[in-house]
Amino acid sequence: MATISRYLARVAGKTKQVVALVASSGSSDAGKMVATDTAGRLSPTVMPLGIGPSTNVAVASEDISAGKFVNFFNDAGVLKCRLADNSNGRPADGYVTATYVTNDPATVYPLDGVNSNMTGLTVGAAYWLGTAGGVIAVPLDEEDSNNANFISQYLGKAKSATELITTDDSYVVL
Repeated sequence: MATISRYLARVAGKTKQVVALVASSGSSDAGKMVATDTAGRLSPTVMPLGIGPSTNVAVASEDISAGKFVNFFNDAGVLKCRLADNSNGRPADGYVTATYVTNDPATVYPLDGVNSNMTGLTVGAAYWLGTAGGVIAVPLDEEDSNNANFISQYLGKAKSATELITTDDSYVVL
C-alpha cells in the first residue's frame, strides 16, 4: 500500500495537516508541496516546462492499445494518430504507453526511447514494423513481389521480453 505524503501548514491561522500534491492541474496548484507517485517518480505535470519526456499529443483516429506504434497524419488541419502498419503506407512515428479510444488526445512518445509496454520479445533480438501497430522479428523480404509497396522499417532491439529500445531509422518502401 502506498504511503500518502503529508506535511504541516498554517491555514487560516491554524496548523493543519495537508496531503502533498502528486499531479498538478495548473496554476491553481501554485506553491503546493509535491510528492512522488506510486512508482516513486515525480509526475511530469509538476515539472518545469522543458523538463520531462519529449512527447506529442495527437487525436486518436481509432482505438489504440498501450505499446502500439503509431503514425501521425493530417486530418483537415488536425494532427491525428493511427496504428502504424507496414502493409498500408503508415510508417511508425512513435509509440503510446497507454490505451486510447477514438477521439481521445493520445500522448505519443518519439522513437529513440524505450517502449516498455511490449510482450513476447526476445532479449537482444531486432524488430521491424509489422501490421496494426505491432512488430515482427524478421524483416520483410524485398525480393518477394507480395511485399511490393510495403514499408520496411527497423524499430530497434529488445532489452527484455517487455521492452524495446527503439531507434529512429528511416523506412524504405519496397
